[in-house]
Amino acid sequence: MRKWPVIGVLLLGGGVAVYSGTTGSLPFMAKSAAPRPPAVRVPVSAAEVQRMDVPVYLDGIGTVQAFNSVVAKSRVDSQIVKMNYSEGKDVRAGDVLVEIDPRPFQATLEQAQATKLKDEAHLTNARLDLGRAMQLDSVGHGSKQQADTSQALVSQLVATVKADQAMIDMAQTQLGYTRIASPIDGRAGTKLVDIGNIVRATDNGGVVSINQLHPIFVNFSLPADSLPPIRARLKEGEITVTAQDANGSDLANGKLSVIDNQINTATGTITYKATFDNNDEVLWPGQFVNVRVELDVRRNVVAVPVTAVQQGPDGTFAFVVGPDRKVLKRVIKVGEVNKTTAIIDDGIQTGDLVVTEGQYRIQAGTTVDVQGNPTASRTLAP
Repeated sequence: MRKWPVIGVLLLGGGVAVYSGTTGSLPFMAKSAAPRPPAVRVPVSAAEVQRMDVPVYLDGIGTVQAFNSVVAKSRVDSQIVKMNYSEGKDVRAGDVLVEIDPRPFQATLEQAQATKLKDEAHLTNARLDLGRAMQLDSVGHGSKQQADTSQALVSQLVATVKADQAMIDMAQTQLGYTRIASPIDGRAGTKLVDIGNIVRATDNGGVVSINQLHPIFVNFSLPADSLPPIRARLKEGEITVTAQDANGSDLANGKLSVIDNQINTATGTITYKATFDNNDEVLWPGQFVNVRVELDVRRNVVAVPVTAVQQGPDGTFAFVVGPDRKVLKRVIKVGEVNKTTAIIDDGIQTGDLVVTEGQYRIQAGTTVDVQGNPTASRTLAP
């Protein structure tokens, strides 16, 4: 009799199991199925792959250098009596900048001129004596020795007069040194010596510096392996060099003008000079600038922003956004790269949408939301 309750319990359990298998759950245990939440879209920035002309640059750091630089110095010893220039103003070649007390040199010149006049008088008298001696000798009333002596005295005084003229020329030169003129067109610097000071020919400092600003040089160095492509490019024509400020903004464009005659073995670099017109004077001697040398221009190539290029264990890749907003990981082959643009030789094509910012938050298969690109948004599924 006790077996029947056990059998009933087993039958009841089996029925419950059969019902659960066919309906999925018991009516009193059933719950309403909640809708699955949509996938979260990761915000990223993206750009469309395009064909364009991409310049190939070599980048370096340069120093602005005056085209010509002169330190005006005194070549005589005396006192400064006048200054004719203004600090920081333009001067022209030949302008008298500083005047030195000329009186001692004027006196020396006049003394040399007087000495010459005296010796010329002696020469005139000696020539008269020579004429008389030769006339007497010709008629047999004078001696040959007296004529020869007169001739020698004349020759001696001729040489003396020439020496006197040389002293006059030297005195005139010394007097000319009392007026210090600018040898070039340029910009005067600050005063190195004030009026009233004694200057000497042996002084090293000078009285004022003059820098030529139009045109102007930019001196810069690049790795030694830049030499072959630059020399090859020069055979085709001029090379454009751009000077930039610390923020990468262009200041001026110039032309490569000088390649140094040797490589610096200590640094493995070679020095170049570029010439700039500098008419607006944006470049100043001593200024540090960034330098971009335009080595080539790749025409009609597939290009992307340089921020789209990523490095991974399998090499270089880029994230491409599909029409369904899911990200694909594409292995790419990168050609030339400059600061803003990368040339892509293989892996992506024109019209692809590549992620340029936010790569650290995504992986292959991630659904993204492209920010700030209306053109890209129109090509993607909602």
